[in-house]
Amino acid sequence: MSNRAIDPDGLVWTRVSPRHVTVTVLSGLAGTVFWLAVVGWPAVLAGTGIWSGAPLGWLLLPPAVVLVIGLLSVLLAPRRVRAIGYAERGEDLLVRRGLLYQRVTVIPYGRMQYVDVSVSPLQRSFGLATVKLHTAAVGSHAEIPGVEHAEASRLRERLTARGEALLAGL
Repeated sequence: MSNRAIDPDGLVWTRVSPRHVTVTVLSGLAGTVFWLAVVGWPAVLAGTGIWSGAPLGWLLLPPAVVLVIGLLSVLLAPRRVRAIGYAERGEDLLVRRGLLYQRVTVIPYGRMQYVDVSVSPLQRSFGLATVKLHTAAVGSHAEIPGVEHAEASRLRERLTARGEALLAGL
């Protein structure tokens, strides 16, 4: 996971829960089924004879593309989840993600406006949450998905306290 161009030396990353892989895979499968239904109904109509004279070969192309993209998404899910991490330092929080395009976001505690913890129904069934960090700058926010409930609560309280302490010092 280490990349010298974006990783500070000696930094230890905290990984998200391995259960987040299952959440990501199930979400990807649900999305694939949805998009198959959206783009596949003309092929079903043509294949059953309801839409006679339709070019079935061409109508099968969009569902095939959706299946390939869905399969790649599911196969890459474990690696994408392993690439997510965060590290708390004295003055800021670093959030890391990305396989091909790796990205590290540095959020100074004193710039944080609020910390948001959200839980989707699927995450709730696996005991996970998403921690979202918002700053005053437009478009400057980060999120850490797949955090266990206890860790999400700890992060919310700790980051809020650090943010208030450093903001009071300004």
